[in-house]
Amino acid sequence: MRKLLIVDDEKNIRLGLKMMIEREFPGSYAIMMATQGEEAFGLYRSEGADIVITDIRMPVMDGIALIEKLSETDSGLLGEKRSKPNIIILSGYEDFEYARAAIKYQAQEYLLKPIRRDELFVALRKCEEDIERRSRLAETIAGAESYRRKLQSSRLQELLLQTGLADQERRELEREIDFANYTVPFNVAVAAYKYEDGREMKRGELMALAEELLQFVEGLTVNAAFHDREGRVVLIGSSSEKIAELAQIVEGKGLSGLLFGLSEVGEHLEDIPKCYGQALEALQYSFIYPHVQLIRHQDIQGPRLNYAVPEEEIRKLGNILGTNRQKEISPLLHAIFHSEQLAELDIHYIERISQRINEQVLDEVFRVYGEASVEVLKLYRKVGTMSRFRHFHDYFKSLEQLLFSLHEYIKGIRSAHSEHGDMKEAVAYIEDNYHRSLNMAIVSNHVSLNYSYFSEAFKAFTGESFVVYLKKVRIRKAKQLLHDHTLKLADISTAVGFETAKQFSRVFKELEGISPFEYRAKLLSCQDQPHCQA
Repeated sequence: MRKLLIVDDEKNIRLGLKMMIEREFPGSYAIMMATQGEEAFGLYRSEGADIVITDIRMPVMDGIALIEKLSETDSGLLGEKRSKPNIIILSGYEDFEYARAAIKYQAQEYLLKPIRRDELFVALRKCEEDIERRSRLAETIAGAESYRRKLQSSRLQELLLQTGLADQERRELEREIDFANYTVPFNVAVAAYKYEDGREMKRGELMALAEELLQFVEGLTVNAAFHDREGRVVLIGSSSEKIAELAQIVEGKGLSGLLFGLSEVGEHLEDIPKCYGQALEALQYSFIYPHVQLIRHQDIQGPRLNYAVPEEEIRKLGNILGTNRQKEISPLLHAIFHSEQLAELDIHYIERISQRINEQVLDEVFRVYGEASVEVLKLYRKVGTMSRFRHFHDYFKSLEQLLFSLHEYIKGIRSAHSEHGDMKEAVAYIEDNYHRSLNMAIVSNHVSLNYSYFSEAFKAFTGESFVVYLKKVRIRKAKQLLHDHTLKLADISTAVGFETAKQFSRVFKELEGISPFEYRAKLLSCQDQPHCQA
């Protein structure tokens, strides 16, 4: 529904126009009315209008002043772009100056009072045709602009990974990304958003957030805003002071997860990949600087502490797990990372340490002892990737927690393996209670061992998993009962702990290769044959 604004200081004319339009165009217009230009302009600013029908002679602000102000206004109170309205001027005076003013401000029609219905309706239909034409043109322009932006983003993504452009390639790229209109010199900023749990904001949401925040920085020129291949937002523009102002606004709004890396100054197309690399490297250092949302590349330059990987200490860390030296885990971990010198460390040192602990400690634990409980495994999968954490302290705390969990797990496994008495008791319990509803949780609880520890220890002691072992005990007992021909198969099934005769028959055949019925028949046929085995 179109918005139509009628402006006239005579009430009868306002109401008469409204009635005529509603009868001729039912349901087509949401009609607003104002008594003079100032009131009308206020309505337009707050509500907008597609068509304005205004008188010329009015108090406070006349019609010419109104259409002059409307021609200068292209946005609403919230800053959204708004098309200029189509204007129909009403006048009771055949005055050339009014007509000239109407033409100057591109009024659609100039109608003399008293208004004739047919002329008004023709004027409105012309307005409709013009609005439709402009709408189609806007869609075409928007489509072309969308294509241009997609092409620009695609070419800029490619450029970030390129070095040593040939002259022809450079000229083509300059044309496609419109580099001639870039503000020079420029800086490149890379932005990423990480929640406290390490999850990253989706790329579409991140771009929308960045575009919204850019509106709050007056004087910030952004030549291009696009995603890199990892979903981070790349901004190319000027200047570094304005990007710093943007970071302050972000901090003031409590968006602590939005982090920026800022390059040094670039001046040429070939500088964009270099500046992108600088911004990306700066962003990486947000990992070791909590509560700092903007890192400049120039601030991380100069000598940084970079030690050789302490292989012996990392090996010692792995050896401590499961022993009585658990108090050494945390101090040794701090020493390996040099966490007391965190602010001076080279980020690549931390990355190498993380990788070696994954390879030499965590991977080795799971290779030797198998997968631990589900909770420990989930934590291991997260800690295995340092980039899943917002800051080093979050990563270190989770790694420390995982090492303590693995320590307890290994300690329990070793304890269970060394004390066969627990396993002997578990086997005896199965022999005495096979006819009941048994599972590993019940038996592990009976011998007071952790479920995960018990699973590993039981398999090591018996050579079989708990489930297979229990099946074999029950089938062994069933074979003994099958010698009594008076017992029904269903009764035997229940007597050895199976829930149904069908399940009993399936498991029996799985282990013995024949059904219980066939086994019993074989027993009968062997009664008179001394050398027959069943």
